[in-house]
Amino acid sequence: MLNSPPLSPTATLLISCPDQRGLVAKFASFIYSNGGNIVHADQHTDFLAGLFLTRIEWQLEGFNLPREVIAPAFQAIAQPLNAQWQLHFSDSHPRIAVWVSRQDHCLFDLIWRQRAGEFAAEIPLILSNHPHLQTTAEQFGIAYHHVPITPHNKAEQEAKQLDLLKEYGIDLVVLAKYMQILSPNFVAQFSNIINIHHSFLPAFAGANPYQRAYERGVKIIGATAHYVTKDLDEGPIIEQDVVRVSHRDQVPDLIRKGKDLERMVLARAVRLHLQNRVLVYDNRTVVFE
Repeated sequence: MLNSPPLSPTATLLISCPDQRGLVAKFASFIYSNGGNIVHADQHTDFLAGLFLTRIEWQLEGFNLPREVIAPAFQAIAQPLNAQWQLHFSDSHPRIAVWVSRQDHCLFDLIWRQRAGEFAAEIPLILSNHPHLQTTAEQFGIAYHHVPITPHNKAEQEAKQLDLLKEYGIDLVVLAKYMQILSPNFVAQFSNIINIHHSFLPAFAGANPYQRAYERGVKIIGATAHYVTKDLDEGPIIEQDVVRVSHRDQVPDLIRKGKDLERMVLARAVRLHLQNRVLVYDNRTVVFE
């Protein structure tokens, strides 16, 4: 189970850099020397890649550096170490755009969790290539934009989608059963995207995984939440889970069980991302729980 966030605002550093001696001491000293109180620290070393990865979270109350000074001050430490890093604040709530097609189970789940306070985020926009879920958006007072996609208008419509993301100030796109492939050009311009795939990747990538799983006679089906890259269903994996099936299960049974998994796996992935617990490297992730 994830730790409950501290009541006072915190700052979080996600850092990856070539492994070397003294890294933990250097990063901790930066916080301690400026009056910070560390409330969470975790680390991982990938010895094959020669890479050190860490997540450090500390309370901003009593910290000597103003927020706007933390990044340039830490850069002075990170640069000689060839470190890649991100700085996040717990009271900064990202804005999410949920993209859907016709299925609503993941959409409802995300909205309910956000409204219940499970996600420290806003959902100001739902975008779809179909009109079917507009009433759902209206029910929750969320803006809904129908952007139909065909092979002939894909580039033009993706430009409209990018404009909408900019208009609504979107930080994260969640593909909640959005049954369209985003072009490499789109991903190059907006890369902060999480997708839910209805199989345990790398098995049954692409379309119709439940039908193919049934035909293969599998005993376990799964769901995978991953970041989107230009390569279909091959982005860094954030979260996965499985459920057992039997010879008595038909394709509709696999779909029903799969939908339950999809909701849970996507919710976990979004929560981990929003809590700044995911660090991506070499098309892989380290998830600090």
